[in-house]
Amino acid sequence: MSTRLPGAKYKRVFDRGRSIKGRLLVAWHLSSPDADQQAGVVVSKKSFHDAVDRNRAKRLMREAYRLLVKSGAMPERTEWVFIGRSALKDRKCQDVMEEMVRLASRAS
Repeated sequence: MSTRLPGAKYKRVFDRGRSIKGRLLVAWHLSSPDADQQAGVVVSKKSFHDAVDRNRAKRLMREAYRLLVKSGAMPERTEWVFIGRSALKDRKCQDVMEEMVRLASRAS
């Protein structure tokens, strides 16, 4: 099951998880047998000054994750927090999907 990561679990992923840095995203992940397949997205005002750009970046990351889970490309039993970097601006969903697959393969 793929759902959004509840706010209380963000801290758990940041405290116990590991980070992987990519060109477009920083991915924090926490794998455990009792974990659900969930993801959260974060975009800072420092990287994206306009709210429109922040919202678009979050939509792109959510949609890319949804499509990857649907296709089975994301590992199960893993909680993710994706942090958008400024290079994410003006990118397409396909670019974000490729980056997420790259980061997920490095996480395994």
